[in-house]
Amino acid sequence: MGAQWPPRARPLLGTCALLSLAAAALLGHILLHQLAVAPRGLCGCAQAPTETYRACQQGAHSPGPQSRPGAAPTQCDVPPNSRFDCAPDKAITQGECEARGCCYAPVGRPRGSRMGPPWCFFPPSYPSYRLENLTATDTGYTASLTRAAPTFFPKDILTLRLDVLLETESRLHFTIKDPASRRYEVPLETPRVRGRAPSTLYSVEFSEEPFGVVVRRQLDGRVLLDTAVAPLFFADQFLQLSTALPSPHVAGLAEHLGPLLLSTNWTKVTLWNRDVAPTPDVNLYGSHPFYLALEDGGLAHGVFLLNSNAMDVVLQPSPALSWRLTGGILDVYVFLGPEPKSVVQQYLEVIGRPFMPPYWALGFHLCRWGYPSTAVTRQVVENMTRAHFPLDVQWNDLDYMDARRDFTFNKDGFGDFPAMVRELHQGGRRYVMIVDPAISSSGPAGSYRPYDEGLRRGVFITNETGQPLIGKVWPGPTAFPDFTNPEALDWWQDMVAEFHAQVPFDGMWIDMNEPSNFVKGSVDGCPENELENPPYLPGVVGGSLRAATICASSRQFLSTHYNLHNLYGLTEALASHRALVKVRGTRPFVISRSTFAGHGQYAGHWTGDVWSSWEQLSSSVPETLLFNLLGVLERGAYTQLVFLARNNTVVNDLVHVSSEGAALQLRRVTLLGVASAPKQVLANGVPVSNFTYSPDTQTLDIPVSLTMGQQFLISWS
Repeated sequence: MGAQWPPRARPLLGTCALLSLAAAALLGHILLHQLAVAPRGLCGCAQAPTETYRACQQGAHSPGPQSRPGAAPTQCDVPPNSRFDCAPDKAITQGECEARGCCYAPVGRPRGSRMGPPWCFFPPSYPSYRLENLTATDTGYTASLTRAAPTFFPKDILTLRLDVLLETESRLHFTIKDPASRRYEVPLETPRVRGRAPSTLYSVEFSEEPFGVVVRRQLDGRVLLDTAVAPLFFADQFLQLSTALPSPHVAGLAEHLGPLLLSTNWTKVTLWNRDVAPTPDVNLYGSHPFYLALEDGGLAHGVFLLNSNAMDVVLQPSPALSWRLTGGILDVYVFLGPEPKSVVQQYLEVIGRPFMPPYWALGFHLCRWGYPSTAVTRQVVENMTRAHFPLDVQWNDLDYMDARRDFTFNKDGFGDFPAMVRELHQGGRRYVMIVDPAISSSGPAGSYRPYDEGLRRGVFITNETGQPLIGKVWPGPTAFPDFTNPEALDWWQDMVAEFHAQVPFDGMWIDMNEPSNFVKGSVDGCPENELENPPYLPGVVGGSLRAATICASSRQFLSTHYNLHNLYGLTEALASHRALVKVRGTRPFVISRSTFAGHGQYAGHWTGDVWSSWEQLSSSVPETLLFNLLGVLERGAYTQLVFLARNNTVVNDLVHVSSEGAALQLRRVTLLGVASAPKQVLANGVPVSNFTYSPDTQTLDIPVSLTMGQQFLISWS
């Protein structure tokens, strides 16, 4: 699309970030498992020099089409684990399956899996697109893709354009678009190149019919991507791209609750940002369509699909992976690594490196819902001080607001709110407050400036009639700012500045920004159209795109909410980051619940409303590592457990934890050598915390090894 977001005329603060580990999460896991700490240089884990891999990358690409023999249409002897679903949209009968030209063979579901091999599946000869007119360009290759007949999804696009860009030595980029009509594309700036890389770590091949892109690692010839394993679909509201995987060891595809490595035993990951307490096998607060695959021998590569529409990602044991999208284009990046650290660096070069938080943000933070007054908040701080618990940052939840409305404070319990914040500053502490995106719309005209001014400036998301869409959140009826609108960025900055002039807060905790809505779509419902009822519905909680959020067909400055929903938290994070830079003139602190790829440039992430259990504390460790791989380095876990550790234990030496009731803990890590970790991020995007990977894939069953910068290895089992 023509418009880019954020607006180019408003450059933002340069970015890089320092690690923030969730103290409660790490401590909970440590208490369950034995901890070992060793200097990095003594572990025998040193990486081979990058030049070792580059020496093997010389060689020509293979632009010529590679024809593949096709099986007869009646050939259905496909092993169950290698089947690709011919009925992803609904359950169908054998007759309906065969009418689609597909095979039907019932098979049992694997034990421990929520899904299994499809009963209706594509035969190897199922029609797909054909590659035509492959041509070399200054940046790579271009070609046409044609389909002779439509599929069973409506509005097939029968002619497509393929562009393959050999962008860098370690990065391949290809897009598949409709050449006749401009479709929605994610409005984020990514690197642009003017020529092809002179040498690469990969080779590219093309399958003519069925069409496919094959990417090999030059070092050993291993196939990293092969999209000819299943038919390509490109209809108006259903796109599917499948690929073989070189190994079953895959991490990424956030946000989900579970182990760091995903199971390829028929697993479906749904990406559609949703307000729901973290639960296994459901779509959660964020969407990050990126995976890192660990190969035999210690190498790794990554794949990023730049698409913000609702989607499912299906992993199967063959091993293989299928992307199923509800709109947009296919915009794919492949990162060659060759080791996990390099894959993450290359990914961050595309989505943006993390921001550098203020130094105070690395201290101890304390918050809970239910501090009803400044008196109670002051008493909490006094209790922490008297008990010699370190406390650097005090927070408040919605309790401080007047009728739960943004940019207000109630005059009963929080009448001296500004004075309390100044007292915290005088004591060397900082203050963070919660802010929700939904703006109360129920008061009479002139009674609530954020809504009145937003209405005047046209900053709210609108319904099909062009009026602000009204949902329901904490304050009651609410309107939702459209942060893709440049005017909304200025309006948000003005509201932040006006409130900061009253209450000199230091950071913003932005919540409910999936966006969350207590009614389905709006108080007036949603229209019945193809955006609200797409032909393919991913596995979203609630069974519809409008569940717990606003109407998919609602209108925003850049596109429909159908396309932009997963970007809402990211756009609010940018607006808040921008406002704090302008208002305070220092590095900002913003932590957000909802995220998308590139979020780490502007804000951190908190893991949402987890339960008070050892299991969820343990789960927060892989989530911390996962978001580190995604470039979101400032993050914390919300927990309701109070931990006591004896001063002479290694646990207490490693991590200090303070909490009260339902506390959000961000921690201080006191390991010698970690102080140099920010330099790695500033210089080259090296993750501050990362998981280690042994060339022996048999060791991947050992839960986690965690590296801190390049100095220390922490492992537990």
